[in-house]
Amino acid sequence: MRFTRLIIGFLVILLAVAVIAGEQMAGASADAVVNARLTTVRAPIAGQLTSERRALGSAVAEGESLGRIQDTTADDIRLNDLIHDRAMASAEVERLTKSIASIETAVRGLQLRSQTYREERVRQLATELSSAQSQIAVAEARVEEAQAAFARSQQLTNRGLEPSASFERIRATQQVAELELEDAKQRARAAEIVLQSARRGTFLGDGYNDAPYSEQQISELSLRLGELRASLAAEQARSSALQQRIATERLRVNRLASAELSSNVSGRVWEVLAGNGETVQRGQDLIRLIDCRSAIVTLSVSENVYNRLKVGDAATFRASADGQLFSGTITRLAGSGAETIYRNLAIAPGESHLERYDVTLLSPSLNGDPDLGCAVGRTGRAFFESRPFDFLRRFWS
Repeated sequence: MRFTRLIIGFLVILLAVAVIAGEQMAGASADAVVNARLTTVRAPIAGQLTSERRALGSAVAEGESLGRIQDTTADDIRLNDLIHDRAMASAEVERLTKSIASIETAVRGLQLRSQTYREERVRQLATELSSAQSQIAVAEARVEEAQAAFARSQQLTNRGLEPSASFERIRATQQVAELELEDAKQRARAAEIVLQSARRGTFLGDGYNDAPYSEQQISELSLRLGELRASLAAEQARSSALQQRIATERLRVNRLASAELSSNVSGRVWEVLAGNGETVQRGQDLIRLIDCRSAIVTLSVSENVYNRLKVGDAATFRASADGQLFSGTITRLAGSGAETIYRNLAIAPGESHLERYDVTLLSPSLNGDPDLGCAVGRTGRAFFESRPFDFLRRFWS
């Protein structure tokens, strides 16, 4: 029995030594800090800064307004010139529009006059043709009467009942009647030709052209209308082009005269470099923000542990505040004296950190934790090998 107790005690001592050795010899970091990338909001233009007072560490959402810059000395001379040119083009468009409307009114009046003239002239020529046709009928009646008188006179003359002088007089009368009939027919044919031409819109006669004065004016004004409409279309196109150029120039001037500052990340205010009312220059740093979505763990280890690590190895980060465990992956092994890699990170390394070997962990579960996801500066330790009491730590976590 006594021998059995000695064996059990010896085994317990060996187990305790193994556990203690496993806990102490497991690869672990000397220190570990929750870190994050910094982003700087710079001035897009020069001018006076207007911003709200924000406490350091206050949360900001992506796209949230951080302030505004106004530049009252922005160059808008080109914009004013374009506005003046557009005003001149608009005035020319209005002038041409009124001129076209005035000429169109005059053309409508001349068309009415021309239509009235054509109708009255056709009516006049129709009357003349009717008169000529009546004269033909009268002349034909006279010819028939003269022919009858000539036949009777010829019979009487042949019988000796009428002197030859009377016969010659009657024959002369007949010839005159025939000439008058031929003249009436000629006048009727001429009147018919003039009437048909007038109905087609061509007027024949002495002392005027083939078209009345009103139609000649309509032709001249129609040519003028064509020129004015072409000029109007050109001015309208110029005005439209100027309007587009004004919109582009106004956008450029607005960008130079005013600029809105907004957060490009969801994070916290880390440093305010320019305050409300200050005059800033283009490209000047104004605010530094922490990008909470880029939270990482930076730590340092001894040379012995460092040489056993490689990128992609699994690791565990334990927060000092509550002992909560977060799984992670080694993403960078920077070695000793890795000061330059911290220039764009929120927490800079201390002297003791730089004397050891730098390691970076990426922990997606840490970024998703509402309490530690943006707790930049929170400390803890990182472990790279399993330890005997890990199952107890997971249980209590």
